[in-house]
Amino acid sequence: MDQNVFDDPRITAVGLLVEAHAGLSARFAAQFEEHGLSPVEFEVLTRLARSPGNQLRMTDLAAQTSLSTSGVTRVVDRMERDGLLARRACPSDRRSSFAVVTASGLQRLDETLPGHLRIIEQWFTGQLDPEALDALLDGLRRVRDAVHPGATAGSTGPAADCDGTVPPS
Repeated sequence: MDQNVFDDPRITAVGLLVEAHAGLSARFAAQFEEHGLSPVEFEVLTRLARSPGNQLRMTDLAAQTSLSTSGVTRVVDRMERDGLLARRACPSDRRSSFAVVTASGLQRLDETLPGHLRIIEQWFTGQLDPEALDALLDGLRRVRDAVHPGATAGSTGPAADCDGTVPPS
């Protein structure tokens, strides 16, 4: 095998991305644990808090987190039991429901975010000048949209109805 194949910048790019993700994830996990959250619970709270009405259909939450529908159900069950989330039934479609952040969930996020932002600044965004950060964000969005097109399902615009449509105003 030709040894030069391992010098391919595509391999280097993916390797650096994986290494950076692993390093940041370890720092984030320790900080989340201080606040009684797992990384997936923090992600769920953040995605809901950033969505219209602080809520998402369970199917959209599954699409955004790349969890299976049963995986989202288990996480939401646990977080509902802990008072961080509530389920809201869809009045027009009994098969559909929303996950909604509770006041307690928003408070936990408020307590967690300052330390999270410090870690992001110290170990990620603070390592880049503004132009490099803009270029990285642009590139990451393009890659994300290509490999995970459901990553923003239900999170843009006004709150969606049970079937994912926006009701008329």
